[in-house]
Amino acid sequence: MISPRVRVRTCLAVPASIGEPSLPVPDRTAALLARTGSVAPSVDEWWAARSYRVLLALAPVITQPDNELAYPGDPMCLYSAVTLTVETASRARRDGPGQGTVFPDLCPDFGEPMTRADRLVATDDGIRDPGARPCTDTSVFDPRVWDDGTRSAFVELVRTTRPRMLLLSAVSAAHRYALAMAEIVKAEVPGCLVVLGGRHADESVHYDPATSTARLADSSTVSVIADGRAAPVVDFLVSGDGPHALELLMRAASSAMPLDRSAVNPREVVRCLQQLAAAGERAAGSALIVGLYDGEADVFVCRGPGASLAALPSPYRFFGIRSRFSVFPGPGGRSLRTAHVMTATSCPYRCSFCSESVAVTGGMLRLAAEPAVPVLERISEYVSYGAQACFFDDPVFLAGNMAAMEAFCALFADVRCRGAVALPGSCRAWLTEPGDLARLRTLRWGAQLTADLLTTVHDRSRVQRLLRSARSAGCTYLYLGLESMSDRVMTHVHKNIGRCGNTWASKVRQALQLIRDAGIDAGTSVLFGLDGETRTTIEETIEGVGALLDDGLLQLASPNVLTYHPGAAITREHRMTDRLDYHSTDVVNVPPYSFFEEAYPGVTSQLLTEGDIWFIHKRVAQRWGGGRHSVTAPAGAPGDSHEGIAAPSTVPVR
Repeated sequence: MISPRVRVRTCLAVPASIGEPSLPVPDRTAALLARTGSVAPSVDEWWAARSYRVLLALAPVITQPDNELAYPGDPMCLYSAVTLTVETASRARRDGPGQGTVFPDLCPDFGEPMTRADRLVATDDGIRDPGARPCTDTSVFDPRVWDDGTRSAFVELVRTTRPRMLLLSAVSAAHRYALAMAEIVKAEVPGCLVVLGGRHADESVHYDPATSTARLADSSTVSVIADGRAAPVVDFLVSGDGPHALELLMRAASSAMPLDRSAVNPREVVRCLQQLAAAGERAAGSALIVGLYDGEADVFVCRGPGASLAALPSPYRFFGIRSRFSVFPGPGGRSLRTAHVMTATSCPYRCSFCSESVAVTGGMLRLAAEPAVPVLERISEYVSYGAQACFFDDPVFLAGNMAAMEAFCALFADVRCRGAVALPGSCRAWLTEPGDLARLRTLRWGAQLTADLLTTVHDRSRVQRLLRSARSAGCTYLYLGLESMSDRVMTHVHKNIGRCGNTWASKVRQALQLIRDAGIDAGTSVLFGLDGETRTTIEETIEGVGALLDDGLLQLASPNVLTYHPGAAITREHRMTDRLDYHSTDVVNVPPYSFFEEAYPGVTSQLLTEGDIWFIHKRVAQRWGGGRHSVTAPAGAPGDSHEGIAAPSTVPVR
């Protein structure tokens, strides 16, 4: 690997007024006024002269026109990262230009805020209807797969909107398609500034305070551009706590952009960031901003006061709720409009395979220390946006805090029973339209828990009370990540912490029995290819989950194969860090890999041969039947060959 020249810049560190500019910037107001052609411009005339279009996009995970598999749900990582900047830009549009504001002259344009009418007509498709009223939600491109149709739709959108900035979000499996989208934008709109964030950036770019150096994974965007494996189509990366860092970057980009809103030079943006750093500016939270140009990387280390989810606008404040999850069926067989709710950003467990583990993210942001009322307030907000159901995307519901779960369920159950009289004022403030309160009282929700939490961490009677309370509060679905039904495999998994002589399979069955006794449905996912996996343990897991489906303890099960993430411990342990190809845009995924989310040749568990993966796919389809959340095998698929996979021999690069 050819390493880029990396300069670590002074930490952006300045005080109290987060979001307010502390740096005197050149006053371009007079020149901007001249561009309006008016001596007393209206708000709209000012905006026409100072705004530049921004496009938001989530890179899809797969390309597979047949046997389509795609991540369901809304792009919450993208929404969460940009809502602060969208709010700031909306305020700047209303207030007009001038010194002392976050965007004193040029300002990003994400579109007008969504109205209630916009929300209620939003379709389920992540690719927005070109005939919809332009608003913040229509600035988003959220395809489910990357194929010729998606590419054509994206090219047309870019040609129509001519954005000056593209903000991309990608997990590792989507990184190759993020690069493809960036390449399209650079070809269609030369000079468009491309900013990439998301899980892949978070996992592959780090700062080591002990040595004051940046650590770049071999699969990071910085590394693959530096050594020519990918074209230089990304200008900036944001990793870590993104919202405040992104706002800071966009302030710098707006100051660096010529008033005619022509191409902005990344070097000029870096210069503006340096000025902010010199002035002592800081962004809340812990993040990195990386500027890429001419084979070099400028890394700005942002270390400010602690970030808070409650202090940020909610992810749906400017975007529509489009998800509909089949676990929440509605009238006429159509699934209910389902909002994602996030109250904690990381998982408290430290499983070696997981990219959401606190061991990978480095910390956890929470909505509140005592979350019952803030969580119900967030749900009330989403109900006002049209939500009929909610799913908690916390890796573990409310970070596994039993007291918090009990308090929330008790409060919500009381509201469902007694109505407005039991509803906190901060929640009532959101429910202003006829039908809002009734929809809140009938809202269904689901969450993620662990078998360990339900069987060994807390006593049985307390768990039973919690589950009954959750059901009274509207919980109709719980998801448990079982990973495997084999003790040989689960010995290596951190979430299996309370062993106490019980087998993992017995704990799983006990947990699911408690859930069913409370009147709640359950679903699960399993992960093949963990340490200790053999054909015998694969069969043990498939049969064990099949028995749980047969007994009605599970309603849905999703099979997955281990995929190496850049930041996960198992990637280092298996010596795969320098062998991950998440950048080649010409890769065409093929069966059996295409039957599993995130699976591509070369990045799946080295403990599984291609024959094993075929076997898993075919055997699961036979044994789990309609309980499998996936696709079926084509005729003639192989299933018993045992091709070997060469073990890698390299180690992580600092």
